[in-house]
Amino acid sequence: MTDPIADYLTRLRNAIKANHRIVEIPSSNLKKEMTRVLFEQGYILNYKFEDTPPQGIIKIALKYHPVTKASAIRTLKRISRPGLRQYRSHENLPRVINGLGTAIITTSKGVITDKQARQLNVGGEVLCYIY
Repeated sequence: MTDPIADYLTRLRNAIKANHRIVEIPSSNLKKEMTRVLFEQGYILNYKFEDTPPQGIIKIALKYHPVTKASAIRTLKRISRPGLRQYRSHENLPRVINGLGTAIITTSKGVITDKQARQLNVGGEVLCYIY
């Protein structure tokens, strides 16, 4: 697999389109941090890390609206890819849908959102947009 982050986002996208409640994804430290950010921002209901040999699994409970059954995540878009990395300074950090969405950024302070990166005045690699 050449791009594990794109695989992570695609598995989430496919599970949402199929209206699954839980999705299992192969684990890595970066994926764990991205899952933590998704949970803190309210895009997923819950998550659990299982350490099974050789790699481990992340179990993510997806969040849906109780009446309309619409997912909390409408769009997941990969920005930085292996062929073209997208780095931004703290002055040029993206605003997703004028601040309504979230950009996940990997920085020297860890994996954080665009809003947190602006507060800390750090830039980094823009991994994906979520809204």
